[in-house]
Amino acid sequence: MELLPHDRATLIAAERRRRFLELAWRRHRPARAGSSAALLAARTSRVRWPDLHDVLGSVPWAVCGAVATRLYMPERATADLDIVIHRRSHQAAHQLLRQSGYRLQGDLSIGGSSWRSPTGDEIDVIERDDPWVAEALNRAGINRDVQGLPILPLPFLVLMKLQASRAQDLADLLRMLGAAGDQALGEVRQAVRQYAASDVQDLESIIELGRLEQPGDEDRA
Repeated sequence: MELLPHDRATLIAAERRRRFLELAWRRHRPARAGSSAALLAARTSRVRWPDLHDVLGSVPWAVCGAVATRLYMPERATADLDIVIHRRSHQAAHQLLRQSGYRLQGDLSIGGSSWRSPTGDEIDVIERDDPWVAEALNRAGINRDVQGLPILPLPFLVLMKLQASRAQDLADLLRMLGAAGDQALGEVRQAVRQYAASDVQDLESIIELGRLEQPGDEDRA
């Protein structure tokens, strides 16, 4: 039986993740130098991104992707702002973006669309209808970064990055989960068990690798 596009993408992502983790374990060495604990604990918003509250109005949204990771790890460079909305908000979001002067650039292969703001910022609007989306968007409202943007809570950001499993997604997971406390990791584990049970083993491997990258882990290696 021929696989559906979603199933094919899931298998490809799982294979990428397996190869990445195999390579990471083979290459891993105890870290005796590198980023300081203070640097790894820093949470900054050096780059200011558009706050879409006035644009999207009552449409629930949350920041995901690279900009979201700065709430959970040191800020890294990125060329665009990724946000996630519920798929049922598609038409309303498009209309509101156009009314605010945003220009549609094209469709995203993962579902959604790319836009350019009046000031030239690139905005990717990712549309999802996973069972967890409504809860994630609701919780994002009280999960703000230094700039005040609503950030996808860590368990749901992990689910999205596990599903994508590109090299950068996996690198982000290593750093975010390596720095996460026990309570946060418990919430992540619960979400993955509930919504992506086949990824539990890979999640544990990522957590362990991530912790080995943290300052002081050389004493435990």
